[in-house]
Amino acid sequence: QVQLVESGGGLVQAGGSLRLSCAASGRALSSYRMDWFRQAPGKEREFVAARWSSGSTSYADSVKGRFTISRDNAKNTVYLEMNSLKPEDTAVYYCAARRLATGAYDYWGQGTQVTVSS
Repeated sequence: QVQLVESGGGLVQAGGSLRLSCAASGRALSSYRMDWFRQAPGKEREFVAARWSSGSTSYADSVKGRFTISRDNAKNTVYLEMNSLKPEDTAVYYCAARRLATGAYDYWGQGTQVTVSS
C-alpha cells in the first residue's frame, strides 16, 4: 500500500511563494505519473500539474509560468513550487499517483491547504 503525504501549505500574501511537498511511502513510484490537483471551496477538483519519470511535465493554463513541478525519485517525493501566487490559487492541494499502464489514479494524498490573501 502506498501513502502520499502532502506538506508545505499555509497562508501567503498575493505575489508570494510556497513550495508543496508530497512524500510517498510504501513503494517506489517510477511506474506512475505524479500529479497535483486542487479544489477550491464550492468548486470541482481541477488538474494543476503533472510530471513523468522521464522529466516531461504538463501544466494547467492557469498556472503556466508560475508553478513548477519536480520530483526526486531517490526520495520518492514530488514538489510543487508556486510563485506569483494569486487569491484565486486558494484551494486544498492534493497529490496523486497515476498508473501509467491504465491511466487510473491509484493513490491520493490527504491534501494541504493553501490560502492566498489579497
